[in-house]
Amino acid sequence: MATAAAPTAAGIASALRRLYVVRFAFALVWAGLLFATASSIGLVSAALLVLYPLFDVAAAIVDARSSRASRSAPGLYVNIVISSLAAIGLVVAVTSGIPAVLRVWGIWAVVAGLVQLVVGVTRRKLGGQWAMIASGAISVLAGASFFTQASGDAPSLGSLAGYAVLGGIFFLVSALRLGRAATAN
Repeated sequence: MATAAAPTAAGIASALRRLYVVRFAFALVWAGLLFATASSIGLVSAALLVLYPLFDVAAAIVDARSSRASRSAPGLYVNIVISSLAAIGLVVAVTSGIPAVLRVWGIWAVVAGLVQLVVGVTRRKLGGQWAMIASGAISVLAGASFFTQASGDAPSLGSLAGYAVLGGIFFLVSALRLGRAATAN
């Protein structure tokens, strides 16, 4: 009976690098599509709003599989649950309007940002994680901002598109830094 070898730091870094590049590309495309439909909640924007946390679930599953032996796996499992709940919450929120969407998204951004901070700290030895740590901290602040925007005079989904672009840039920076870490090992 063959057993799988424990993933090496270079192997984890390489897998994360590929995943982070995909997440960057997804964030850019998603943000462009949401920005184009952000004036109201229609069929396309509603689908996009629910798709984002579902993509996060899929990415966390891929991430957890590639780093099973690392200390970051439990945080990734928590993220899967949080993002799944966010998708369900957004299914309900899109029927109630933009303020409800911003509230659900804000809560998700705060909680997921805290988890991302913890996962980034546990992976700091891999390299390239300062961007994930910063992204987690910014997510917490952005989430609070979305919650505040929901009570404002003109709440807009456009801010979610900007949030996705910034998050995508952090994934790209981390991917580039991980590329250096993977080749240095």
